[in-house]
Amino acid sequence: MADPTSTYHVPVLLPAIVAAARGARRAVDATLGDGGHAAALLEAGAEVLGIDRDPEAIAISRRRLGEHRIHYVQAPYASADALAAIGRFEPDLILLDLGVSSRQLDEAGRGFTFRPGAALDMRMGGAGESAADLLNHADLGTLERIFRDYGDERRGRRLAAEIVRRRARHAFATSDDLVNAVRATLGAKAGPPDFARLFQAVRIAVNDELGGLERALPAFRDALTPGGRLAIITYHSGEDRLVKQSYREWARSCVCPPGFPVCVCRGRALGRVEPRKPITPEESELAVNPRARSAKLRTFVVEHAA
Repeated sequence: MADPTSTYHVPVLLPAIVAAARGARRAVDATLGDGGHAAALLEAGAEVLGIDRDPEAIAISRRRLGEHRIHYVQAPYASADALAAIGRFEPDLILLDLGVSSRQLDEAGRGFTFRPGAALDMRMGGAGESAADLLNHADLGTLERIFRDYGDERRGRRLAAEIVRRRARHAFATSDDLVNAVRATLGAKAGPPDFARLFQAVRIAVNDELGGLERALPAFRDALTPGGRLAIITYHSGEDRLVKQSYREWARSCVCPPGFPVCVCRGRALGRVEPRKPITPEESELAVNPRARSAKLRTFVVEHAA
C-alpha cells in the first residue's frame, strides 16, 4: 500500500478526511489527483472509485495505488460519465478536494503558476480553451466579471481594460503577460498574493469550476446511501459559499417561499451538516503545506432522499 503522506503530494486535511471516512465501505474520490486521499481511504478499508479529468493524474495514481479495491474514471467529476459511474457505485462517502495538486502547480508547462515564462494554459484536462485563449478573446465584460466574481477584485474593470489594451499590441502567451497587466493596474505594491488570487480567477473560468460544482452537488447528494457523507474541501470564497448555501438548504425542513400558508415542499430535512462549522488546517499542517492555508472542509450527512 502506498504511503498516504507521500511528500510528492501532501493530502490536505488528511486526519479530518480519515475521520469523515470512518466506517465507509464504498468511497468516491471525485478529484483523485496523485492519489493522496485515495491511499488513505484504501488504508481505512474502503473500496474506492477514483475520478479525475487529468489523464496524467489517473496514470500516476494507477501506478501508485494499483488495481486492487480501486476503480478509475477519467472524466470531469460533473460530467455525465462520472456521475453515472458514481450512481452505479452506490457510495457511502464522496470526497471532493477542489484544490489544484502540488504537481500541477509546480509544473510550469501546465500554466497554473505565475513564475516567469510559464505558458498560460491552466486546463485541468488539457482539452478546451486555454487561459491564453480566454485572455486574448474574451470581451471586456466577461473579463471584468471573472476578476470581480472569482478574484474578489474591486478594480476588475480596470484590469480587464488593461488586458484588452495590451493584447491589441501583443497576444497574451505567458505568465509574464498577465503579471505585468496586474502590476500596471494594481500598482508597484502588487505581489504574489495578488497574482495568486487573479491567476486562480482565470483558472476557475477556464475550467468552469463553479458551474461544474453547482451541477454536481445535488447529483452527489442523491447518489449517497442513507447515512452517507459528502465531504468537500474548498479553497475559494465562491466555492465555499456555494457549498455552504447548498448544505444549509438541504438541512432545512421547509424550503417553501416566505408567506406560503401551508408547506408544499418536501417537508423534511434531507440530512445535517456535521460538524456545523468548517474544519480548517492546524498550524502544524500549514508548516508542512502552506498551500493549504485557505482550505475549508464541510461535510453533509444524508438522511433522506430528495
